[in-house]
Amino acid sequence: VPGVFSQALLSVCGTDADPTQESSSGTPNQNPRKLNTFFGVMVPTVLSMFSIVLFLRTGFVVGHAGLLQALLMVVVAYTIISLTILSICAISTNGAIQGGGAYYMISRSLGPEFGGSIGLMFFLAKIFACGGYVLGLVEAILDVFGADPGKVLLGYWCTVLYSAVILLLCLLVCLVGAHIYSRTAFVILLVVTVSLLSVFISSVAVKPQEFIITHHGPSNQTLHYNASYTGFSATTLKNNLAGYSLDYSTNSVMSFATVFAVMFTSCTGIMAGANMSGELKNPSVAIPKGTIIAVSYTFIVYVLLFLMISATCDRTLLIQDYGFLQRINLWPPFVTIGIYCASLSAAMCAMIGASRILHALALDHLFGLPLAPAAITSASGNPWVAVLFTWGLTQCVVFAGELNVIAGLVTVFYLLAYAAVDLACLALEWASAPNFRPTFQLFSWHTCLLGIVSCLAMMFVINPVYSSGSIVLLLLLLLFLHYRSPTSSWGYISQALIFHQVRKYLLMLDVRKDHVKFWRPQVLLMVANPRSSSQLILFVNQLKKGGLYVLGHVQLGDLDTLPSDPVQQQYNFWMSLVDKLGVKAFVDLTLSPTVRQGTQHLLRITGLGGMKPNMLILGFYDSCTPEDFLLQDSAFCDTAVERGGEDEFNFGVDLPSLQAHFPPVRDAESPRWLAPEEYVGIISDAIKMNKSVCLGRYFFQLEGEDKDSKVDGSERIIDVWPLNLLQPGSRDYEDVCSLFLLQMACVLNMSNKWRHAKMRIFLNVGTASSDQGWMVNEEAFRELLRKLRIRASIKIVPWDSVVQHHTPTAEPAQAPSKSFLSAVNHMLMEHSSQATVRFLYLPQPPSQRSQSQVFLAQLEAVTNELGPTLLIHGVTPVTYTDL
Repeated sequence: VPGVFSQALLSVCGTDADPTQESSSGTPNQNPRKLNTFFGVMVPTVLSMFSIVLFLRTGFVVGHAGLLQALLMVVVAYTIISLTILSICAISTNGAIQGGGAYYMISRSLGPEFGGSIGLMFFLAKIFACGGYVLGLVEAILDVFGADPGKVLLGYWCTVLYSAVILLLCLLVCLVGAHIYSRTAFVILLVVTVSLLSVFISSVAVKPQEFIITHHGPSNQTLHYNASYTGFSATTLKNNLAGYSLDYSTNSVMSFATVFAVMFTSCTGIMAGANMSGELKNPSVAIPKGTIIAVSYTFIVYVLLFLMISATCDRTLLIQDYGFLQRINLWPPFVTIGIYCASLSAAMCAMIGASRILHALALDHLFGLPLAPAAITSASGNPWVAVLFTWGLTQCVVFAGELNVIAGLVTVFYLLAYAAVDLACLALEWASAPNFRPTFQLFSWHTCLLGIVSCLAMMFVINPVYSSGSIVLLLLLLLFLHYRSPTSSWGYISQALIFHQVRKYLLMLDVRKDHVKFWRPQVLLMVANPRSSSQLILFVNQLKKGGLYVLGHVQLGDLDTLPSDPVQQQYNFWMSLVDKLGVKAFVDLTLSPTVRQGTQHLLRITGLGGMKPNMLILGFYDSCTPEDFLLQDSAFCDTAVERGGEDEFNFGVDLPSLQAHFPPVRDAESPRWLAPEEYVGIISDAIKMNKSVCLGRYFFQLEGEDKDSKVDGSERIIDVWPLNLLQPGSRDYEDVCSLFLLQMACVLNMSNKWRHAKMRIFLNVGTASSDQGWMVNEEAFRELLRKLRIRASIKIVPWDSVVQHHTPTAEPAQAPSKSFLSAVNHMLMEHSSQATVRFLYLPQPPSQRSQSQVFLAQLEAVTNELGPTLLIHGVTPVTYTDL
C-alpha cells in the first residue's frame, strides 16, 4: 500500500514515476501498472484542487464578491477547466504520458518550439503557485502564533522569515525524502476530509457568537470590527448576496477580476491524474473517470461551502478574518491542522512538480547550456539540481509577502497553459491524423476552441497587464526556440496540419481553370551529379518565380535484380543538399534502366494535380570535363558548423556523410552514362509531352547566386536573342518560342538577385537591300514590348555578314555550314561578351536519331566560349496583353 500511495502522490507533484526511469537507476519496476482510478487519479487531483483556498480564501471570495458572483466564479472556473479536462482526457488516452505533465503533452503534440515555451511558463506557474501556498501557510501560522501581518514592517519580515523556514523544510524533503512524503498522500487527504467535515458539522452545532476583530491601520492606529456568527439565517444570506470592499491584507479595493484570480488557484490541479497513464491499470478508463469524478466532487464541496458560510457568517467576519473557520469550529485545531496539511502538501507538491518540469526541459535540450545542469540527477534518480533551482526561484517569489498579490500571476500562467493544452488537442483533431484515435470520445474541436477562447478571455479579465506580458514572453520564447531550430523525433503537428491544408487546396487547384495570364514556370531540373551542377541549381531557383521547382535524378538500375529500392535511402541526402544550398525545391528520384526512360517517368508523375512541371531544364551536353563545385562552396566545407549532435539537427545526415554520398565528378577518361542520341531524345520527348525545354551551359562561371550573396543585380546584364539564329530565313519575333524567351528573361529580371539587372534585346536585321521593312518590324516589336510591360533596351544587330555564310538548301534538315556557325558565335561574342547571362532560341531537335550528334555540334559551336547561356524552346503561349 505505501508503494501505491507513493506512486499516487508522486503523480500529483509531477514526478517521473515511469518505468524507464526506475530501470535506469538500477531498480526496475516489476509491476508499473498497479494503480486504480481512486489512488492513481482521484486522490492526487482532489488534494491538488483543495490546497489553501478551501480553508483560507472561501470567506474572502464570498465576502467580497457576494454569494451570487462567487457561485458565478465557481461555474466559470469549472467550465474552463472542464473544457480543458476534455482535452486532457483525449490526449492522455491517445498514448502514454511521461514526466512533465502539461509540458509533455504540449511538446509532443505541438512540437519543441511551442512545447518548450509553454513548458517554461508552466514551470514559472508552478513556482508562483508554490510561493502562494507557502504564503498561505505562513498567513495561517502568523494568525495563530505570530504577529499580525497588518503591521507593515514587522509583519512583512515575519512573513518572509517564516516562508524561508518552510521553504527550507520543503527543500529538505524534496532533496531527501520525497518518497516518504508521497506515502502520506492518502493520510493527508483523510486529515483534510475530517477537517472539512468538522466545518460542516460546526455550522449546525455551534451557537451564534459575536467577535471583535482588530487590525493595525495607518499611523499605528488599531482598527476594531464587530463581526458575528449567526448560524443559518435568511437575513445573513440576503446581506451576503453582493458587494466589494477593501482587502485588509493589501489595502486595495477588490473587484471581480482580483477575487476570481484568487479563487481560480483552487483549479490548478487537474493535470495530476493525466500524469499517471504509465502507472494506471487501465488509463483509458481511469483518467477520464477519475479526473471528472474528482473535479465534480470538489465543485460540489465548494458550492456547499459557499452556501453554508454565506448563510451563517456576516460579511464583516468574512472579509476581515480569512481564518474565520477556526473561530466557528467545534475544535479550532481541526481547521488549523487541515490548513497546515493542505498548504504544506500543496507547497511541496508544487516544488517537486516544478523541479520535474525543469528536469524534463533540461533532458530535451531545448534551452541549451542555461538549463543543462538541471538534467543532473542523484544515484536514485532525484533531479537535485532542478530542485535547488526551483527552491531559489520560489524563495524570490515569497518576497512579494502577500498571497493575493501573486494570485493573479499564478492564474494567468495556468490559464495560458490550459489554453495550450486545448490548442494541442484542437491541432490534433484538425490534423485528422489516423493515429489520433483517443479512447475518450467526449470532446470535439468545438470544445477545444471554446476552451482556448474562454482561457484567453478570462486571462485578460483577471489582469490585462499580466496577460499581455505572459503572451509577449511566450512569443519571445517561441522565436528563441524557432531560431535555435531544435529538431526532435516527437513528430511535428505543423506537418500534419500543413499536409491537411495542402491536400485541400491541391484539390481546389483545377487544371481546367488554368489561364495564360496566371502562368508561372514550374521547373523540373534534371541533375546527374550535384557536385558539378550546384551553380545551375542556384540559378534555376531564381528563375522559378514562385512556381514549382523539382530536382530530378535518375538512378540507373532494374528493381527486379535488386533486393530493395536504392532510391528511398537517398532522399535524406538530397533534401540535406537542398537545405545546404538554400533553394526552395522538391526532390524526386526514380530508378530506371536508362536516363531517358527515367526522365519520361519524372515528367509524367512529378507533381500533383495543378502543380506539375511545365518546363524541363537540362545541363548542356558537351565534351567539357566537369568540376567539383561543392568543394568550393563554404556551406559544404565549413565543418565548424557542428552544433552539438549533428545527427539531431540534420535528420541523420551530417556534413561528411553528405559529401561522401555524391560520387566524384567524371574525369576525362570515364565513360558517359548518356549517349548524344539519348540526350536529344529526352529533348524530343519533353516537347512531345508539351513541356518547354531549356539547356544551360557554362553556368559554373556564374557567381553570386548562393544564399549568402548580397548581389542585387545592379551590375548584371541579361541579353535576349529572340530570333532562331540557325534559320536566318525566319524573321518572326512573335512566335511562341520567341515570346517564351522574352517571358523567361522578364521572370529572371523580377527575382531578388536580378531585380536591378539591365535587360537588352537584340534584333537581327538585314540592311543590305533597299527594303526598309526591318524598321517597321522594329516599331512593331517596341509596341509589343510596351503591351507586355517588359522594360528593356532594343539593340539592332545587322547580320548580313553572318547570313552570307548560310547556304539555303532544299532540304530543311540540312545542317548549316561550320563557317555560318562560327560567324553566329562571333556575332554573339561581339555583342554579348559583357552579359551576365544570355537567352538564346533553341531550335526544334531533329526527328532522325542519326542527326543527334550534328544537332548538338551546332549548339556547341554557336555557344562556344560564350559564358552562362540558356537555350530555350517554348511550346505554350505564356504572354497576355489584356487585363
